Amino acid sequence: MIYRLLALNIDGTLLQSNGRLNKSTKDAIEYVQQKGIYVTLVTSRSFPSAKKVAKALKLNSHIVTHQGALITNNLEKTIYIKRIAEDLTFDIVRFLEGFICQIRLVHEKFSLANKSKLNHNMLAKTVFSSGDPVFYSHQFVEVLSEVLLEEPVSPPKIEVYFEDKKDCKDAQEVLSKMFDDINIVQINELRLEILPETVSKLNGLLYLGEHLGIKTREMVVIGDSMDDLEMIKEAGLGVAMGNASNELKVAADWVTRSNNQHGVAYMVKEHFRKQHPIEFLRKMNIIK
Repeated sequence: MIYRLLALNIDGTLLQSNGRLNKSTKDAIEYVQQKGIYVTLVTSRSFPSAKKVAKALKLNSHIVTHQGALITNNLEKTIYIKRIAEDLTFDIVRFLEGFICQIRLVHEKFSLANKSKLNHNMLAKTVFSSGDPVFYSHQFVEVLSEVLLEEPVSPPKIEVYFEDKKDCKDAQEVLSKMFDDINIVQINELRLEILPETVSKLNGLLYLGEHLGIKTREMVVIGDSMDDLEMIKEAGLGVAMGNASNELKVAADWVTRSNNQHGVAYMVKEHFRKQHPIEFLRKMNIIK
């Protein structure tokens, strides 16, 4: 099979556990691009945060961000964006304020969150270690719903961080029954991500593929998280990182090394070194 697109998750896949990109990973991405492969990122990160990683990899391609709600390489020329409506955002926030949790509205240009007294440091690590550029504003307010009454927001994504596992589970169950126009992704036992209806990493990747004229069977997807599962199942070649869960590994076509063992670089060398450059294949009339 000839592959024309490589889709990569960021955290736990491209980045090592220390949050850094290894030189071997950068070299592998440069190598595969030289073969004419379209390389994209598919991530739950905000666009500014993901764009910073794309720049480090010298990618000028469209990237799939906010769990698939925003696809672009430049906010002035966005090819796809889907938002949670202002009134729906307000209703969700009002409901969630009944729990001990941090609610973060993740816009493509800023984030707005309620101040929280959560005992764990999960949110602080997420916000301040996510690689968001300094010009991406993080604003914290006392009562989020009161702010939304004055200044409504229609975000591509809402992140929710809970103190209690039961609260996280209960909130997910009730939200699913209350609202039909959202998609809820459970990131872990204490964190939910709320997206517009039909938005997912897979649907974002499919939209990009259609935009580029690349079929799903011509895609390689590498990921480590459960929100990568659908993409890994649907791709022509689905690859799980060595640090992924067993469920993801079972679903994958191939398992590479872990992110701390340069799993992306290893996979690229093993699979793409045998494939001729896309331009050569076109000249030989093997592909169009």
